[in-house]
Amino acid sequence: MKSSTRIALFFLLTATATVNAQTVPGTAGAAKPDSLNSTNSIINTSMQAPLSIKEQTGQTVFGPGEGHGNLQRKPIPLAPVREADVMWSKRVWRTLDLREKMNHPFYFPLEPRRDLQSLFDIIKSGIRSGQITAFGNPALDDEFNSPMSKTDAEAIFVRLDSSMSIDPFTGLEQMYKYKTELSAGDVLQYWIKEDWFLDKQRGVMDVRILGICPLVAKYNEKGEVEGLKPLFWIYFPEARPLLATKDVYLGINNGQRMSFDDIFMKRIFSSYVHKESNVYDRWVNSYSTGLDALMESERIKESMMDFESDLWHY
Repeated sequence: MKSSTRIALFFLLTATATVNAQTVPGTAGAAKPDSLNSTNSIINTSMQAPLSIKEQTGQTVFGPGEGHGNLQRKPIPLAPVREADVMWSKRVWRTLDLREKMNHPFYFPLEPRRDLQSLFDIIKSGIRSGQITAFGNPALDDEFNSPMSKTDAEAIFVRLDSSMSIDPFTGLEQMYKYKTELSAGDVLQYWIKEDWFLDKQRGVMDVRILGICPLVAKYNEKGEVEGLKPLFWIYFPEARPLLATKDVYLGINNGQRMSFDDIFMKRIFSSYVHKESNVYDRWVNSYSTGLDALMESERIKESMMDFESDLWHY
C-alpha cells in the first residue's frame, strides 16, 4: 500500500508542476506556445513572400532585367558578309502553316497577355507604333517598293463580314454586313522570303530572312472561303529589334525563354518551299499540285543541301 501511494503521489506532483510551468510567465515551458506561434508566422510569411515581393518590386523568380518582354534585349548579331565572298546564292519563298503543331508558338495566344503575344499581334502593334513599315501590293510585289501609310495599314486591319438572318418584320432572309478587326485567330499562314548563300570567307552555307507576309482567309459575297489572301509584307531586318523584345512560349521548357527573333534565326519552325528563283518566275503550284508539289518542295530543299555537301571532300 505504501509503494502504490508513493507512485500515485509522484505522478500527481509531476502533473501539477507541468501545469504551473505553462501558466507562469518567464519559465521554459511558457516559451513553447510562443515558439509555435512564431513558427506558424514564419511559415505563413514564407508562403506569402513570393506574392508580396512581386507586388512590391514587379519582379518574378528571374533577376533584375530578366523579366518577360525585356525591352533591353537586342537581336542576335549577324556575321558580316562581303558581296565578293558570296560564291553562290538562291532566293526561296516558304509557307509557314500555323495549323502545324510545331508552328503553334506563332499562332497562340489568341488574346494578347501582358507577357505573351502572338506574332500577328506584335506585327500589328509595331505597325501602329511606327516601329515596322508595312508594304502593300503583297501578291505581286515582294520587293518592298510600296510602303503603306498608317491610315492604309489600319484599313487592312478591318475586315468586312456578312451574315444571313431572318428579318423579324418581313420574315425574309437578308444579308447583314458589319466590320470586325483582324485578330491573331484570322491569320492562317505566313510567307517567308529568304536568301541562301555560300560564304567562301567562312566556308559555310548561311541564310538571311528578308521579309514576312501574313495570310488570312479570303471570303466571297456569300461568306464562303475561296482561298488565302496576303495582307502586306514587312522587312524582317527592320522588325528584328521589336521581335527580340517579345518572348515566345515553346511549351517544352519554361526556363528556356526565347524571343521571336531567336526562333526565326535558329529556324525553329516548319515550312515548305512554294517558290524558288527561276527564269519563268513561276510558283511550284503552277506546274505541280497536291503531293507532287510537296515532293517538288522537298527536291528544292535537298538540292540546296546537296550543293553544300558536294563542295567538301573527305
